Amino acid sequence: MGLTIGVDIGGTKIAAGVVDEEGAILSTHKVPTPGTPEEIVDAIASAVEGARAGHDIVGVGIGAAGYVNRQRSEVYFAPNIHWRNEPLKEKVEARVGLPVVVENDANAAAWGEYKFGAGKGHRNVICITLGTGLGGGVIIGNKLRRGHFGVAAEFGHIRMVPDGLLCGCGSQGCWEQYASGRALVRYAKQRANATPEQAQTLLSLGDGTPEGIEGKHVSMAARQGDRVAVDSYRELARWVGAGLADLASLFDPSAFIVGGGLSDEGELVLGPIRKSYRRWLVGGNWRPVADVLGAQLGNKAGLVGAADLAREPDPIM
Repeated sequence: MGLTIGVDIGGTKIAAGVVDEEGAILSTHKVPTPGTPEEIVDAIASAVEGARAGHDIVGVGIGAAGYVNRQRSEVYFAPNIHWRNEPLKEKVEARVGLPVVVENDANAAAWGEYKFGAGKGHRNVICITLGTGLGGGVIIGNKLRRGHFGVAAEFGHIRMVPDGLLCGCGSQGCWEQYASGRALVRYAKQRANATPEQAQTLLSLGDGTPEGIEGKHVSMAARQGDRVAVDSYRELARWVGAGLADLASLFDPSAFIVGGGLSDEGELVLGPIRKSYRRWLVGGNWRPVADVLGAQLGNKAGLVGAADLAREPDPIM
């Protein structure tokens, strides 16, 4: 079909990239993420124009964090950008003069990994993104499943603990409160406060107090064998694996793909996740068990996936 542009809207920058039909990125252009919703639309258009220079482009796919309608045109709700029923497709098309589709960013990343990354060769894949929060995407029978209204696979807000921790969505006990980058840091702070003698390496990487611990400190300390840091990853993995076991009962995929920033830690996080998943999987000793794979495309998955989804003529299920 030709070259398309994928757009990834990040917290600090908006990246646009020209992508071919094999998933290769031919050129990119980045602009700072502005502070208001209308300025973000202008910034998207600027990024697209910067990336398309010298290329014959047939369409644009935009990955947006939030609820996107099934027609891939409107963002119902994007809490971080403060979009409410935002006609993003219409606005960007008016600025760039190209066909535009809008996709949930986690769906876009899932599609990118399924088609060009760790999911190649699989027909039924569940992807989760472990970052500040937790997102996901569902591919069943080689199709991205969005649900009736387009807002399926918001895995981070599955209720794991009734009356549990308060979530930013306003509910309580959501999965991402126990399985995310924020959760990892919370576990580390709690453990370092309770047993500081087991967190000497971890504490030394920050300001010396539990309150000063950041995600990068937990990663560095765990690689040096710090007891609290390692145990914090194990606690994170316990919750991730338990959730994957539930998703296996719902979807029966051949593989789970774990992406997002935390997946960059490789076997430090993937090994304990596999162990927890097998522990909680119903009938795990007597049934085929899906692989748990690390994502391969890194932070390019969303951009590549959004670009490829721009080639899809009609909304997929």
